[in-house]
Amino acid sequence: MGSRAVILVEGLSDKHALETLARRRDRDLDSEGIDVVAMGGSKNITAFLERFGPAGQGLALAGLYDAGEEADFRRGLERAGVGVAFDRDAMERLGFYRCVEDLEDELIRALGAEAVEQIVEEQGELEMWRTFQKQPAWRGRPKEEQLRRFFGTFAGRKIRSAPVLVEALDLARVPRPLDAVLAHVTAARPA
Repeated sequence: MGSRAVILVEGLSDKHALETLARRRDRDLDSEGIDVVAMGGSKNITAFLERFGPAGQGLALAGLYDAGEEADFRRGLERAGVGVAFDRDAMERLGFYRCVEDLEDELIRALGAEAVEQIVEEQGELEMWRTFQKQPAWRGRPKEEQLRRFFGTFAGRKIRSAPVLVEALDLARVPRPLDAVLAHVTAARPA
């Protein structure tokens, strides 16, 4: 069938999370012609938009980004000629959805800290988690904040954990940006 749409994400954890959610929603992104592309960071957005967007392959575009990377995405959309997005609503009309902080924050809030802590235990990392919680810099902070940082303390943990967290989600409580970006490419037509 070939690709008709691309969802651009910062990294592999985002890619695996969206692919897992799509599968859980009984969607076959390959047969729908939708590719989820990990860009290796938000600074690469312009090059990927130029490659896949109106000046390149002319595919329908969407994206998922962290709050701290919104400026990169906004500039990239304008530079690549996809559109001007002065605010978050305009970004969403273009198909680009912001996670409140990042993917892990969205998933932790949707699941609840206790459920995420159970997943950490199931992954055999409870002892490391408890040690992390005792560190002076993190002692006394909200568990959600601790968990979010914990996922980023070990290379590969975010990538490995993202699909596991999505598997644990109640499908009625999926974070809005994840569902919205998948819905956008369903409705989108190539440029």
